[in-house]
Amino acid sequence: ILFICGGAFVGLDKIIEQRVNKSAIGFGATIKSQRDYTTGQLLEMCETEDLLRFGMIPEFIGRVPVLATLQELNEETLVEILTRPRNALVKQYEKLFEMEGVELKFTEDSLRAIAAEALRRKTGARGLRSIMEEIMLDVMYDIPSKEGIRECVISEDVVAGNKPPVLVYEADAEWA
Repeated sequence: ILFICGGAFVGLDKIIEQRVNKSAIGFGATIKSQRDYTTGQLLEMCETEDLLRFGMIPEFIGRVPVLATLQELNEETLVEILTRPRNALVKQYEKLFEMEGVELKFTEDSLRAIAAEALRRKTGARGLRSIMEEIMLDVMYDIPSKEGIRECVISEDVVAGNKPPVLVYEADAEWA
């Protein structure tokens, strides 16, 4: 029987921190505060005694011999999630626009702004889709009604909601 336990385990990091930060008394004692460890670093130090204090029963803990933790996502990782996989969100939108005969381009700054927004909202990779839909919804419905659009560029200002996307028309391309 294979047990796989996944979840947030809210509060487990506090239990581990209490165990790890037991301070010694004296002049040579090192003082560490919670700021010294991230949540991911604390969870990597998890031991069976921490799981017992968390509330799991010993019979269950004995059947979970391997503990593995996941690191928090950062901006670079979220940008990779947007662009690298075979079915990445950016590639999906590019394909949708390609069906309308329009080339869709995202600037590097726009991808970083999308990732930063997901971090700000604390939604992680799951929130990337909703952020992209908010940005692209109006553009996706406007482009088919307009003639002669060759290219659509999404910049950081578009992600922030300050400007509309830059649309390059075929007539503009002839002048360039």
